[in-house]
Amino acid sequence: MSAAPIGIDALLERVRSTYTRIGPQAAYEASRAGALLVDIRYQALRERDGLIPGAVVVERNELEWRLDPQGSHRLPEAVDHDLRVVVICNEGYASSLAAASLHALGLRRATDLTGGFQAWRAAGLPIS
Repeated sequence: MSAAPIGIDALLERVRSTYTRIGPQAAYEASRAGALLVDIRYQALRERDGLIPGAVVVERNELEWRLDPQGSHRLPEAVDHDLRVVVICNEGYASSLAAASLHALGLRRATDLTGGFQAWRAAGLPIS
């Protein structure tokens, strides 16, 4: 017998309870301390709103392949499972599911940006 569906809000609550999310200022400070900021927004949003300087752009459908330290298609920055990763989507929803997926790959220091790119921009942090 399969489990009853829980819905996206309950799923988000469940996955977010497994790690600590961070806000824009903490994400900025983490990046300055060596964390990898990963922008998973789709191209139209990046073109419309701009980019976070220093963030790596990885389409959501490629994220696990690019960040798996054991993968043959990994980014040069994905050197080990201790990598601090901050996933950024547009508003902080898809990034939560992405961070949970990275946890499943063993990237236990992965987190996401509460409020996403829009919160980063609202905080007045750098955008190019």
